[in-house]
Amino acid sequence: MSSSAPPTGPSWDGSTDGVEPPEGNGFGPYGPGGDMLLPSEEDRAKRQQKAGRRVARATGKAVVTRVQDMFSAGGPAFNKLANAHAASTAGDTLIAIALANTLFFSVPSSEARGNVALYLLITVAPFAVIGPVLGWVMDRPGAERFTLVASSLLRLVAAIGLVFEADSFWLFPLAFVLMVLSRVHGISRSALLPMALTNAVALVTANARLAQVGVFAGGLIAPIGAGLAAFGPAPVLIAASVLFGVAVWQSMALPDVTGAPPRRPIIASEMIVPLDPDAPPGPDVEEDADDEQELEDTPEDHPASDAQLRLARFATAVVRLLNGFLVLVLAFAFRDVDAPLADFGAVLGAAGGGYALASFAAPRLERALREEPMVVAALAVEAAAAFIAGQFFGLPAAIFLALAAGYAWGTAKFAFDGLLQATLPQSLRGRAFTKSETVFQVAWVIGAVIPTGLTIDIRIGLVIAGCVALLAQTLYVSRLLQRI
Repeated sequence: MSSSAPPTGPSWDGSTDGVEPPEGNGFGPYGPGGDMLLPSEEDRAKRQQKAGRRVARATGKAVVTRVQDMFSAGGPAFNKLANAHAASTAGDTLIAIALANTLFFSVPSSEARGNVALYLLITVAPFAVIGPVLGWVMDRPGAERFTLVASSLLRLVAAIGLVFEADSFWLFPLAFVLMVLSRVHGISRSALLPMALTNAVALVTANARLAQVGVFAGGLIAPIGAGLAAFGPAPVLIAASVLFGVAVWQSMALPDVTGAPPRRPIIASEMIVPLDPDAPPGPDVEEDADDEQELEDTPEDHPASDAQLRLARFATAVVRLLNGFLVLVLAFAFRDVDAPLADFGAVLGAAGGGYALASFAAPRLERALREEPMVVAALAVEAAAAFIAGQFFGLPAAIFLALAAGYAWGTAKFAFDGLLQATLPQSLRGRAFTKSETVFQVAWVIGAVIPTGLTIDIRIGLVIAGCVALLAQTLYVSRLLQRI
């Protein structure tokens, strides 16, 4: 039996190995005369451009979908709350950019310490008054929405005032007002959040989503603010005023959620429901009419006791204290050696990046851990980062430390907010958030005052920070174990 060799076609180099090429007509892979046509550089460039455009469209679509989900995952009321939070955060970012050069970078190091000390005093002084006053106001029905609108409106007025008085004595009083109102806005937002969730969303996850909104808004506006700052503080402050106006508008558009029927918040120990606006409510949200009376919020209905809440507040406050200490000890370490502005920007950017990372990691942590272990983990991260950075200090170590500190603060804050929202009834949340924010702000200022008033060697300061974090972690865990 004989067999014939299979015909061969064109080889890689274009030879035909005895096969007659077809007569070409100028189209397809063969040209006139049967010669093979290889794609030109221009053709390859066009194909690459088309592929690049397809990738860009797909990436853009994915980003838009992610941003839409970030803003609307909790329902219509959550969407308005997220819009108001985004505008508020963007405005606060511009205020910080406008004030940064005036307070810190444009003066000698010794004077910078004095300016920072005065600014720290301004940031903590209002809480001596606003704590009891705001707590009393927040006890009133519907006060959360009122204070959300009022805080944005008054910041609009204060920002306009700064446009004309940025170089006068009024700089510090107006900065004082803006700081207070920013805290009032944050307290009101946190108190409103559980009522604004019409979809089944875990509370830690919802807080993390709002943080993602803030990070997105701050990151988007920061380079714009930096560009405007090249023309002086006035354009930056005018842009901040516009954003506070948007926050007023969105806060007023927020539906009235204070009269919504009670629903038990979802906490970390329960089943996590996907953040899908079209997903049907889970078993924790659909309750029979006969069970609605059982949903009336009382501390006894929730798994965390008041003592557990106080312990979590203490541990979270230590994280916040260490944040203040680390930010200022790093800032003065670079300031004292006349480090370039880019180094400051890298460290601050890393701190913001760590907080952003926590906002994406917290929902996943919530699936595996309750709120208290998340706070413990935050202290452990801060201790480890401080010890490591103290051994190898330099710009890379400072960036790593700032990243870890931002991540630790975000994780602890989301966990504590979720625990508080799940523990206390609506009527007590406003006062509780006011107290907690006061404690956290005082803790931050105490931590920041230490390196402002004392010149501390950076390595010694980092070892002290690590030891404080370890001590707080040990005390917190031991007290939790005693309650088991």
